[in-house]
Amino acid sequence: MIDFDSLSPDAPAIILLCSSVGTDRSAGTARPLGPRTWAKLAEGLRRQSFRGPRDLVGLSADEIDRSLGVGVEEATRYFSLLARGGQLAFEIDRLRSRGIWVLTIADDAYPTRLADRLGVDAPPVLFGSGDASALDRGGIAIVGSREADDAAVAFTERLASAAARGGTPVVSGGARGIDVSAMRAALAAGGTVIGVLPEGVERRLRDADTRVAVASGQVVLVSPYQPAAPFSAGAAMGRNKLIYALADVAVVVSSATGSGGTWTGALEAIKGGWVPVLIRDGEDVPDGNRALIQKGGSSLP
Repeated sequence: MIDFDSLSPDAPAIILLCSSVGTDRSAGTARPLGPRTWAKLAEGLRRQSFRGPRDLVGLSADEIDRSLGVGVEEATRYFSLLARGGQLAFEIDRLRSRGIWVLTIADDAYPTRLADRLGVDAPPVLFGSGDASALDRGGIAIVGSREADDAAVAFTERLASAAARGGTPVVSGGARGIDVSAMRAALAAGGTVIGVLPEGVERRLRDADTRVAVASGQVVLVSPYQPAAPFSAGAAMGRNKLIYALADVAVVVSSATGSGGTWTGALEAIKGGWVPVLIRDGEDVPDGNRALIQKGGSSLP
């Protein structure tokens, strides 16, 4: 478990700016910063020789605007987000009591794979449970449709089991279909799994079997979303890049053509060049698989 006291001096400010942790009714409706907005702010802080976002704590909106030149509206947004500090420590303690850690992009324990490969798209805050150091050990990403046929599931189970027996962690997205098939097969073979969730970690930890797997060291859960956030298609789409960036190689088992999270995530990874992207090939594969090979993915017979 990561000790909140061991985080960087800028971590509390980043959590306040880039998440809704610690929100209460007096916090207003300021929207937390996304990865690119955070990256822009971080660059502005560097240009003005701030030590980091911690130096914004205690400043008024006018003072923030004068220092950074971001405009009154954006400065007020930063001020409102940072004003929630009174609730932050209580919420962090609550999460920690449930086995949930929080990391920011300013912390030494933040996965270098995400920062290096994703750049301005790296999530500034991560929530997770389990051994966070496992996030930088690589592995094989196994992804695919939530509506997979028997052949795709069988391929997935063989691949995940072989990876587990060879000591290679399986990285997957924790959604039904191919993701869950890969994770279950890896665990059954005695392997380790990194689950990059399309929902909040706290929700997934409600499952007793998941808690046992995390406690045993077989599973590490991570999510860029708030701990209690529900599943959504948008969240599934948004976390796809993390699956690829945390792996050494990725295998796409099944994909629709032109739309859907698997297609979009694979295409993004191919264009980004983060890792080799292998596409299951053969007579019985979906048309989307063949299209991804034409887009630059490598055929995996």
